[in-house]
Amino acid sequence: MNPWILASRPRTLPAAIGPLLIGNILALQLESFSWAIAVASMVCALLLQIAVNLANDYFDFKNGIDTEERLGPIRVTQSGLLDPQKVRNAMIFCLLLALVVGSFLIWHGGWPIAILAAASIMGALGYSGGPYPLASHGLGEVAAFIFFGLVAVVGSYYLQAGDTSTAAWILGSAVGLLNAAICLVNNTRDIYTDEKAGKRTLAVRIGEAQSKVLYQALVYLPFGLIIAGFLLGLLPGLPVLLTGLALLMARRLSSDFTQVSGAALNPLLGRTAKLTMMFSALFSLGLVFTI
Repeated sequence: MNPWILASRPRTLPAAIGPLLIGNILALQLESFSWAIAVASMVCALLLQIAVNLANDYFDFKNGIDTEERLGPIRVTQSGLLDPQKVRNAMIFCLLLALVVGSFLIWHGGWPIAILAAASIMGALGYSGGPYPLASHGLGEVAAFIFFGLVAVVGSYYLQAGDTSTAAWILGSAVGLLNAAICLVNNTRDIYTDEKAGKRTLAVRIGEAQSKVLYQALVYLPFGLIIAGFLLGLLPGLPVLLTGLALLMARRLSSDFTQVSGAALNPLLGRTAKLTMMFSALFSLGLVFTI
């Protein structure tokens, strides 16, 4: 496989697409809805996700975290497939492209979107780099929840509607929990090598046994949130019903996660990302049919 494709980590990209899909489709029935805004917001989110992946590859190599003992998929910098400076430059290029696309969104959405854009870029750089890397201090899952959950869903809805809604906050929380689960799989797989390298991820801090318990909460709670939203009259019934189909996948993932460790968790990383996409796609499909 092309090393640049490896560096972009395609299996993680649903983490960026899913929340933007829900946020935009939630606003589809509004007169103010714009396909140009929808496409631009998705492109911006994808560029930021790729930038985060490149930054993680570069900074983890630079900080001595990625070594030959690594259990996860190939890291292009550590393995020598790509020069570290090229990976760093590609990260910067993706951030600049995201800023260019984001400028259109800022022009449309005003100062609230400007603040979110600045925070997102700082989050992308600060996830693995900077003086206080979030991922190395047990905040990776929190960052995933905030940026690829709340910010992505509520922000994309705000761009279309000029306001927020309780439904957007509920759905942002739900998708954010699923994206945090993706991060947790990665960190639980690397728990021993990260601890050895001094990287204090959440999984390292709470241990493998508690990480497995937390994973179950992260993949089940989103369904509880949307059911609660329906019972409170905040979410329509058809999207909630359709999304229930993804609960079968969540149940299987939860069971498999409790039974394997180390490198055997690699397939679950991509499968958890697919759960995020399935959840988002099914709910969005249900929304389309309720318009």
